[in-house]
Amino acid sequence: MARKSSLLKRAAIAVVSVIAIYVILNASVSRSLPSSSDLPRQLIREEDNDEGRAPIQPRVKVYMYNLPKEFTYGLIEQHSIARGGIKKSVDDVTKLKYPGHQHMHEWYLFSDLNRPEVDRSGSPINRVLDPADADLFYVPVFSSLSLIVNAGRPVEPGSGYSDEKMQEGLMEWLEGQEWWRRNQGRDHVIPAGDPNALYRILDRVKNAVLLVADFGRLRPDQGSFVKDVVIPYSHRVNLFNGEIGVEARNTLLFFMGNRYRKDGGKVRDLLFQVLEKEDDVKIKHGTQSRENRRAATKGMHTSKFCLNPAALRPGFMVKMLRKIKTKKILEYQREMKSVRRYFDYENPNGAVKEIWRQVSQKLPLIKLMSNRDRRLVTRNLTEPNCSCLCTNQTGLVTSI
Repeated sequence: MARKSSLLKRAAIAVVSVIAIYVILNASVSRSLPSSSDLPRQLIREEDNDEGRAPIQPRVKVYMYNLPKEFTYGLIEQHSIARGGIKKSVDDVTKLKYPGHQHMHEWYLFSDLNRPEVDRSGSPINRVLDPADADLFYVPVFSSLSLIVNAGRPVEPGSGYSDEKMQEGLMEWLEGQEWWRRNQGRDHVIPAGDPNALYRILDRVKNAVLLVADFGRLRPDQGSFVKDVVIPYSHRVNLFNGEIGVEARNTLLFFMGNRYRKDGGKVRDLLFQVLEKEDDVKIKHGTQSRENRRAATKGMHTSKFCLNPAALRPGFMVKMLRKIKTKKILEYQREMKSVRRYFDYENPNGAVKEIWRQVSQKLPLIKLMSNRDRRLVTRNLTEPNCSCLCTNQTGLVTSI
């Protein structure tokens, strides 16, 4: 009995000792860890910062190429000439206004990097003027605008503007830059928002970070979520600035667009046939014009839902939407309002900063891939070199 009591006493002393040590260590560690108030402002999460997403320090350094004008302002000039805005070239193309269209990201990003650094507070990136200091290189080509200048206009030899010639010229210029050749373009960022932008040279720029609206026309070896950044379209209708609610939204579903766009309207024409007879659905044919944009703005602002998916079964979509309760619709509206700024290029803490933030997050992968490429040694061997690896028949050696 005495022996059992002694064992219990020693066990109790051991447990108390362990608890005491834990308390002392926990108190010591807690005192050594900074609280959120001790952290630098740059490291506080966005949820704790009402002013928007704060940059992570140190900021990624970006060098923007000073491209020849035919890849930037010269395209604004070509667009104006093609649309009859001006009759001939002007002396100062920088005074021309960039035309509105749904792929204006290239203009907003270009304009942002041209602003003084003091006006770019909170940006995740820092523009540097010496390429030797840069982590990344931005190629400010207006690739989507180039397509609009050339859209639907076959170019005859010796006349008009050629988007394909622009692409070839850009590629020739890039390949002449030592910074492009250094890492085969991996640390370069190129806007290609229009699905057809840079289509002729995609295989030659596919190592770069591409800013794309979608991957619909890119092969898996040309674009991916891992390497590239998906960017939002620019708004062509006025934003809704009212409060959430359904009282003023009397239409269930709204859509306005070119009924015969893409393959003669193979999908859209069927959508029109499925939906145009529904009483609480407004679906209209319309092409780009100021009047149609006003009509689209009104239609979207007075509808509970706006059409996006290709649901071609008669009655399927409207029945599904009619079952959604008002409470759920209000929840959707609140969620959309909370993320709206990420789709707004004119919001100081909106799309531009979010694009740069996502671009900056690609840097570790870019460095990894660039270092991997440098470890690959190409040797012009006419026969296997047994001093290296007897199984290597290619002459390509990977150093460890």
